[in-house]
Amino acid sequence: MTVAFGTDTLAGYRMPLLRILGDEGFRIFFPLAALHLALSPVLWTLLHGLDLPLARTMPAGIWHAQEMLIGGFGAALIGFMTTAVPEWTDTRRLQNGPLFVLAGLWAGPRIVGLLGADMLTPVAALLDAAWLFALVLYLLTVSWRKRTTRLLAFAGWIATLLLASLALRFAFWMSDLALVQTMTRVLTLVWCGLLGLAIARITVPVTNLVLDPSEQTSPYRPHPGRLNLGAGLAAIAIAGELQGLSPAVSGFLWIAAGAAFMDRVTESFVGREMWRAEILALAGSSALTGAGLLLVGGGRLGLPIAETNALHVVTMGGLGLGVLSVFCIAGLMHTGRTLPFGRPAKAALLVLVVGLVLRVAPDFGGLSLPGPAHGLASLTWASAFLIWLLAYGPSIADQRTIGSRTC
Repeated sequence: MTVAFGTDTLAGYRMPLLRILGDEGFRIFFPLAALHLALSPVLWTLLHGLDLPLARTMPAGIWHAQEMLIGGFGAALIGFMTTAVPEWTDTRRLQNGPLFVLAGLWAGPRIVGLLGADMLTPVAALLDAAWLFALVLYLLTVSWRKRTTRLLAFAGWIATLLLASLALRFAFWMSDLALVQTMTRVLTLVWCGLLGLAIARITVPVTNLVLDPSEQTSPYRPHPGRLNLGAGLAAIAIAGELQGLSPAVSGFLWIAAGAAFMDRVTESFVGREMWRAEILALAGSSALTGAGLLLVGGGRLGLPIAETNALHVVTMGGLGLGVLSVFCIAGLMHTGRTLPFGRPAKAALLVLVVGLVLRVAPDFGGLSLPGPAHGLASLTWASAFLIWLLAYGPSIADQRTIGSRTC
């Protein structure tokens, strides 16, 4: 089904924008996530010069990492779960009031993070904990009502994200830099676990749609052993971080998790269709996540690799590409359109990868870039999400696309 855009009327009735955005989780939270992921790095690198106005006890770089992991990716998580769960379970979706409450809970800590306001850490911790707890409760409630266990893995990982975020905020409040760094690594691994679960769910229908646009057959069958391998080994790596294992031992655990994500890439080998942007984007997300995890492990085993750069390969590359891919897929399938990706989506995905290269190239390759530190990389990264927002925003905000799904 193809939907034409250009007017806000439906049967002579003009629906308020808030009603449209509150119709489904992705309509409000994907744009919020795109704006936060785009603007937060730019403000930090260019406006504040790698500093924050009110940051006193914690380095601004730690604040930046926290805001990307809990803030930007957090909004994407809310949008994904509140959109996908009703589809997976054939249940009524959250709309309007509950979504706006979640948005308000999410937005409060983002203001704290934008300023680096150490004294407001407890407030930010409680607000972030509230929306994370609400997500867990939502998943458990749907699981109970539908008598299904399909959502429990997501509920468990989001509960882990909740606990890790509270531990990170506690470390902020206690000015415990060592604990902050440990919990930042744990949060990164938690997101790897969530990414592994999400890609396992998304890859199957997307690949089948690419292979058979008529949807009459399902030629793609994933290997069952790969479905949860990446998430499972990420959980073991988390246990190693919390136990304080030696760099060598924990390094092998990160390498194992990375190998599991690299293994998932092989499932994209579905013939010439593997070169389609929809397949490459999801496979690239797994590949970059795996590569970053391997680099962290290699650095701990003695390779001359700065862990910060390796973690950026995981977050900017693997998680960033995965999130943007979900934005592109949902932005089509939930507004009455279907694959393939258009040129703006392909451009956004390519620009994101370029942004990652610009971020890590000075440290990995000694490349000298003009302008403030990481300024060009942050602008390029921001452009990827802004391209998506400009291309998909009109259809997301068009009331005629409400209820127009092709998935």
